[in-house]
Amino acid sequence: MKQILLLICITCSLTALGQAAGDTVYKPVVYPKGFEAQIDLVYTKRGDWDGKLDLYFSKTSSSPLPLVINIHGGGWNHGVKEGQGGFNSYFKAGFAVANIEYRLTGKAKAPAAIEDTRCALIYLVNNAKKFNIDPNQIIFLGGSAGGHLALMGGLLGNNPVFDANCKIEQPFKVVAIINKYGINDVGDWAYGPNITSKSATNWLGDKAKDPVFIKLVSPIHHVTKDSPPIFIVHGNADPTVPYQQSVSLHKKLVALGVKTEFITIEGGVHGKFSKEQNDGINKSIIKFLVDCKVPIISKKGEFN
Repeated sequence: MKQILLLICITCSLTALGQAAGDTVYKPVVYPKGFEAQIDLVYTKRGDWDGKLDLYFSKTSSSPLPLVINIHGGGWNHGVKEGQGGFNSYFKAGFAVANIEYRLTGKAKAPAAIEDTRCALIYLVNNAKKFNIDPNQIIFLGGSAGGHLALMGGLLGNNPVFDANCKIEQPFKVVAIINKYGINDVGDWAYGPNITSKSATNWLGDKAKDPVFIKLVSPIHHVTKDSPPIFIVHGNADPTVPYQQSVSLHKKLVALGVKTEFITIEGGVHGKFSKEQNDGINKSIIKFLVDCKVPIISKKGEFN
């Protein structure tokens, strides 16, 4: 009997440990009536790795929907698309949403994550008719490392420098980029005076001392007067990605005449904002997109 009780105790302990260390259970994304979800669509293959995305869209809409491409953060070394949510404001505005994954540092070093971001974009553009999305109304969205990838995906535009793995088949247009506390100067994040990040040098791999390559994968060096509008939000007490990165990006955008809005969260740390602050940010983002002439669903269910 003692042996049985001991076995039960050991089993319970192992189960508890497994639950603590096992896979996190994420809440599914709730999407509106009239939308449908296609989960784990494979947008590219690289060796034994399948690049997957989740797409929420409407086949019944009378007009193709603007598309938000969301990219998770995690220093390019962790994070999953399933951990993302908060798409309600975009659904209510009448946008389709694609939530993508990409190769992390443990799988492939830079520029793999950028290549995957571009491949996801290209897959969605090439299949725009199938998914009833408007390839001329693309919005990139991301936070932290996801902000970096959103900036790279959008600022590159039709520049195919990282598109070797995928081929575009029709024209597209990125109409806005939503950058939440993202890295825009990889070299500064790796070696700058404010924060030196091992995530940056690990992601750069054998290119960690190559200034030409580091510049190539840094969004701030791809900004031109023709760049799409960029919305920026950053906490000025961020201990992970220097607030100054967003200050510098905004300053360059203003100097070049690129439409931009910069919201500072006073005392805000790395993405940990209050519900009220996040609600305000979401309202400001939608207003920004309206100002960028992105079609928004009216209360009557029609595009403005």
